[in-house]
Amino acid sequence: MGFEQFVFYVFAGLLLFAGAMVITVRNPVHAAMFLVMTFFTSAGLWLMLEAEFLAITLVLVYVGAVMVLFLFVVMMLDINLVPLREGFMRYLPVGILVALAMIIMMGLVVGPEFGAHPVPERHGPDYNNTAELGSILYTVYVYPFELAAVILVVAIIAAISLTLRRRPLVKHQDPDAQIAIRKQDRLRIVKMDSEKK
Repeated sequence: MGFEQFVFYVFAGLLLFAGAMVITVRNPVHAAMFLVMTFFTSAGLWLMLEAEFLAITLVLVYVGAVMVLFLFVVMMLDINLVPLREGFMRYLPVGILVALAMIIMMGLVVGPEFGAHPVPERHGPDYNNTAELGSILYTVYVYPFELAAVILVVAIIAAISLTLRRRPLVKHQDPDAQIAIRKQDRLRIVKMDSEKK
């Protein structure tokens, strides 16, 4: 086993461990931290495949932006953890069935001749995987790309609407009422006679 294969197995093992911990840990903040670990190990695998642009995009976009937004939403929503703990065991059989179906589908896609393919040749230093990715993404996969963009916009709107719900014991500011205030509503001038000693 060469060093590159050893590094691949280390990253793959960490990726599987972190992915399993994301769905089994009970604290949503800890689950988010394990998801960050999952993204970092996935980025390491992308680097080994010479897809540097995808690796740095995974780190910058998902770890730097999406996970920060996710943690912000988790903290804002003040999630009650008791129903989450109760629902885990109830939905575990369905989750196992979905996981097995995904493993079977990946096995059918990869096929029995998985190890029979020759190792692809390495590209030279002048190869630009960003240009190659862009040309394929905006020609062959333009409709799935646009569909993913629409789904992400809907997810952003849903996350914003979840944080804007009204809670009975929380004080809110009304910016319209603050802007429309007049001096006469807030200030009262009282004239008093000066005191004489």
